[in-house]
Amino acid sequence: MMFSNSFSVSASALTAQRLRMDVISSNIANSETTRARISNGELVPYRRKVVVMEPQKNSFESVLQSQMGAGAGIGQGVKVGAIREDQSPLKPVYNPSHPDANAEGYVYMPNVDITKEMIDMISASRSYEANITALNASKAMVMKALEIGK
Repeated sequence: MMFSNSFSVSASALTAQRLRMDVISSNIANSETTRARISNGELVPYRRKVVVMEPQKNSFESVLQSQMGAGAGIGQGVKVGAIREDQSPLKPVYNPSHPDANAEGYVYMPNVDITKEMIDMISASRSYEANITALNASKAMVMKALEIGK
């Protein structure tokens, strides 16, 4: 077993989960932003962003090792494939005194649900902690293997 592979898999997951937590934090911070950007000459509300993860592409070395039977079934880690805007509808809120209200008195608020964001944040945080635990376990195994050689 290659210890460096387990380190790189955990490191890629740590990086991806940190970015996921950053995006979730941005969603929470912009949950009341009604003027996020200009589209077709109009100011539009913030749209929730979602991180899309995908497996890392296989390197030539990993493909060669798996074909030779030496590395069959070894994972390559994860990476962030894209950060996409959630296309769910914006939330209309009746507030005729708001500066962004339309003629009927409705303001379109971002499609950010704080409860959903907090659940996603807990999930990302727990995934981050699990990968730290896996990284520390791999490190402990390497240290024990080095002690055997003494």
